[in-house]
Amino acid sequence: MHKVKFKYRTHKAGSSLFFFPLVDTNDSFIESFRLKASSSPIFSPVAGFVWFISLRRFYTVHSTLYYFVTVDVPWTFVHLRSGFGRIDCELCDKENGDIFEKPTCMTEPSFSLIAMDDASHEPIPITLAVEETWPAWRAQAGTYTNTWIDSVQFLPKAGETCLVPGPDGRLANVLVGAGKKPDLWSLGRLPYQLPQGVYVLDAECGNVTAMGGISLGWALGAYQFARYKAATRPPAELVVSDENALADARRLASATYLVRDLINTPASDMGPAELTAVAEEVAAAGGAVVNVILGEDLIEHGYPTIHAVGRASARMPRLIDLRWGPPKAPRVTLIGKGVCFDSGGLDIKPADNMLLMKKDMGGAAHVLALAQSAMEQELEIQLRVLIPAVENSISSRAFRPGDVIRTRAGKTVEVGNTDAEGRLILCDALAEADSEAPELMIDIATLTGAARIAVGTDIAAMFTDDEGIAVELSDQAQTQQDPLWRLPMWDGYKDDLESAVADLNNVSSHRYAGAIGAALFLREFVSEEHSWVHFDIMGWNPKDRPGRLKGGEALALRALDAMLAARYRKTF
Repeated sequence: MHKVKFKYRTHKAGSSLFFFPLVDTNDSFIESFRLKASSSPIFSPVAGFVWFISLRRFYTVHSTLYYFVTVDVPWTFVHLRSGFGRIDCELCDKENGDIFEKPTCMTEPSFSLIAMDDASHEPIPITLAVEETWPAWRAQAGTYTNTWIDSVQFLPKAGETCLVPGPDGRLANVLVGAGKKPDLWSLGRLPYQLPQGVYVLDAECGNVTAMGGISLGWALGAYQFARYKAATRPPAELVVSDENALADARRLASATYLVRDLINTPASDMGPAELTAVAEEVAAAGGAVVNVILGEDLIEHGYPTIHAVGRASARMPRLIDLRWGPPKAPRVTLIGKGVCFDSGGLDIKPADNMLLMKKDMGGAAHVLALAQSAMEQELEIQLRVLIPAVENSISSRAFRPGDVIRTRAGKTVEVGNTDAEGRLILCDALAEADSEAPELMIDIATLTGAARIAVGTDIAAMFTDDEGIAVELSDQAQTQQDPLWRLPMWDGYKDDLESAVADLNNVSSHRYAGAIGAALFLREFVSEEHSWVHFDIMGWNPKDRPGRLKGGEALALRALDAMLAARYRKTF
């Protein structure tokens, strides 16, 4: 017997849910039962029904009814249908697992940034010590402060901090070394390095809030992933007097926190169903609508590559489709790779390479964060977000090396390697996005190790044939201190994707220029090439640094957010 847990979502109480076994890959119906969706479920078994059924949990979110049901069945695969609701189903060996907890994007923190009116007591000033102005500052600081600085041998070097007590022994001032120039990360280590309390940037430092978004760096340094391990302590708080700067810093911090939370969450709690729930929560907060094409329906609706990659997993593959904004506004479509865990498939990864594969849905996390920010700013766009969400697993249903798949665009692709699954699920999503000819189309994916070899873990690799967009994004990247680097779409490597039996192979015939090869593959599914930008990102910090804990990380998020705002923010 196998334990199957499924979540049923519907806006219509009293609708019917049908449950059928799926044998091998054919719809062979052995037994069925009907579950009446109501606050007091009615179970109506049909002939031969002998399986135990229990209601796991019931609640309502945004006018949606949620039912959690556990069923013991003798089948490995099941097929569920409903006329009104949407169903998430998954094979589970845990008797009381929490795979279908109430969806949440985590409780929104304060980001440790507050307005002056919210300060509980007089804030302690923070002075940024810049090398050029340091002598002038010391000249007016007074004998007491200068004596203390000399005694602790503080210098205005980046990363140095000096706590200056007052005559009463209480903390009176904080000196922070900024080197030649303050940057986004100058305050990144302070939220947990300083004693708990309220702080404010010294007015004599100038308008540092506007200069490089230094308050955002504080907020990013206040992040902790505390879902499974309690936070060490609350962070110190920073007063931001400028209301607009405070709102912008909180908005960008919220988007970054979302990316980090989703990537950091292990695949056991962030599968395709849970990613869908997060997308629905983001949509509900912004007034967007979400449609999901699930499981076998992907074939019916013309998304064969998404189905092929995800069909081996008991966690059903899907295409998440979020829409927001007025129909006459410019179309902007974001596509994010949502591989919630990547074993490599039948071309299985080595253990070390598999360890971080919970982060392979980092592209999906990024586009949800961008959508959240765009809706919060009420940008003048018709926004669409497409996330092919799958788990690349191994079973008798897994797609195989050598298989040929006819894609949504009609082109055939030979599977040269099942571990190059990201470009397969993206190609169908890109074809769908391209069918609407958006003004701007952006895809983000944790796609290739080759991009990491080329630009490392901090820099997002960018591909586009549009010179204007490339310059625009590069300028914003520098302004936002959010590094990216454009790599070439070198047409000379296109022949390396040839196949003897199909239009394309999903991998190159050699190991060279892997990131370029992946980008060229994706370009085959975009007819309006000049509206398209492709990002190949790491999505992970390999070590702790100021403002950036080891773990999930947003790359190119601030640059993209700034570019979208510059283009589409409302003007009054």
